[in-house]
Amino acid sequence: MDKIKRLIESARQFLAGSKVELKKVTWPTPKQTLASTSVVIIVVIIVSTFLGIVDFGLTKIVRLVLG
Repeated sequence: MDKIKRLIESARQFLAGSKVELKKVTWPTPKQTLASTSVVIIVVIIVSTFLGIVDFGLTKIVRLVLG
């Protein structure tokens, strides 16, 4: 029974500490979130296109070499 009480108290302390830390967070505005999301999507599109082209090219080279 004592172990359960310690576990509950430990969980309570963790949640209280988490609440204090979350109050310190500077949350982004919706405009900042939209801008960041747009940048991520654009970078993903660019990188995936680049990797697709490289993969296509390497596939053609390997098929040419191996016959």
